[in-house]
Amino acid sequence: MNIIKKLLGVVWILIGLAAVYYLIINQAIPLWNKGGENRIPAVIYTVILGPMIAGSLGAFGLFSIQGEYDEK
Repeated sequence: MNIIKKLLGVVWILIGLAAVYYLIINQAIPLWNKGGENRIPAVIYTVILGPMIAGSLGAFGLFSIQGEYDEK
């Protein structure tokens, strides 16, 4: 079971990176290019949501890889 938890830690990290990639490429960049009032959501996606998603999923995956959730 501990091996599965470590493998799922890698999966969580990859999901976090994929989510941030999608958020920046498909959501924020088109809004930056439109300009005007569309820049406010683009700033929120880029500055607030991107690091929050990457940090939380990355930390959860890292803790899982390090064995913090292992059964002893």
